[in-house]
Amino acid sequence: MSGENDLIKLYSTRILALAADIPNTRRLDAPDATVKKRSPLCGSTVTVDLSLQDGRVSAFGQDVKACALGQASASVVGAAIIGCTPDQIVTARDALRAMLKSGGPAPAAPFDGLEVLRPATEYKNRHASILLTIEAAAEAVEKALSSRCA
Repeated sequence: MSGENDLIKLYSTRILALAADIPNTRRLDAPDATVKKRSPLCGSTVTVDLSLQDGRVSAFGQDVKACALGQASASVVGAAIIGCTPDQIVTARDALRAMLKSGGPAPAAPFDGLEVLRPATEYKNRHASILLTIEAAAEAVEKALSSRCA
């Protein structure tokens, strides 16, 4: 029974509120890059569109089909990513991964809202869904930058 109570605590009011209010859910018409990622374990999928201008994310859109934890993560990322540099996004991805997998610190601002997902560290089967949006965003930034150099 305590395992069930722990799982109920995992889906806190804050996580559910974030999941219910995901920003930037409109796909972009002409993004610099689009990346779709899928978690093979749970089937969650995220498609991210983004555009860069002057070395920063100028537009972001996402289509999220994920559990509440993946949706909450997408909500935090969607609210924070406009104006970010590629380095900030990659650093946030690496920090979120370390927070989930090895108890590292939460990502720095503007992605510090991902701290709300710290209770999921014990649920390894949820990590992939939580990481989908930030991983897709980091890949999209790299794709956008490489296409400009080509």
